[in-house]
Amino acid sequence: MSPLVWIIFLVIAALFSRNPRKSKRYLALTLIICLFVSNNFLADEFMRLWEVPITTKEQLKGTYDLGIILGGGMIQHDKENDRLIFRANTDRFLQALELYKEGKIKKMLISGGAGHLIYRDMLEAALLKTYLVKIGIPAQDILVDSTSDNTRQNAINSAKIIAQNCPNGRYLLITSSCHMRRSVACFVKAGIFVTPFPTNKYTGRRVYSVQHLFIPDVRSLLFYDTLIHEILGYVVYKIVGYI
Repeated sequence: MSPLVWIIFLVIAALFSRNPRKSKRYLALTLIICLFVSNNFLADEFMRLWEVPITTKEQLKGTYDLGIILGGGMIQHDKENDRLIFRANTDRFLQALELYKEGKIKKMLISGGAGHLIYRDMLEAALLKTYLVKIGIPAQDILVDSTSDNTRQNAINSAKIIAQNCPNGRYLLITSSCHMRRSVACFVKAGIFVTPFPTNKYTGRRVYSVQHLFIPDVRSLLFYDTLIHEILGYVVYKIVGYI
């Protein structure tokens, strides 16, 4: 469902169409889609409608027993150089680390397995725990779920760990603001009621500069990829009863 795929198919259809009129229509539609999905302002506005607003630390009441950090694109292991590589969603665990250091959360639960069909040994939660222990976080304050490959499994596996280690507590759910709607719904379905703490928000204040309003930017495609993925994920989860 990526807009880039739509563009590629339309270009192929234009090149191989035997009808010159249809070919021109395909190319015109390709141009319109390119202009639409490369517009920063429009991408921001659509993303703004879906993202969950940021919860400030001042809005958090008291101390939470557990900060639940959902994995996905945070860290990888470069085996060749024996080095951890931090990816785009690293803000999730960095915000959790700060909350832990400030006493807002007592312990961390990192939920995230390989999440990849090929690299099944790249267990994100385990890698993060190793890193956190290395920088001085006590191992007993870090709970790990390294078997989850998707948001539903995050919720189900986290619920099992919570039942064993921290029942009847207060839980802070830490994940991307764009991912938060589906995440909260999955945890509620699993019987875990959480306070959302959205991170790595894509949108900020509205910008009305010429560049932002009119100059095409390929980075906007990433916004739409993420947004479409989350909306479709929410709809599919709703249909199959995951939320």
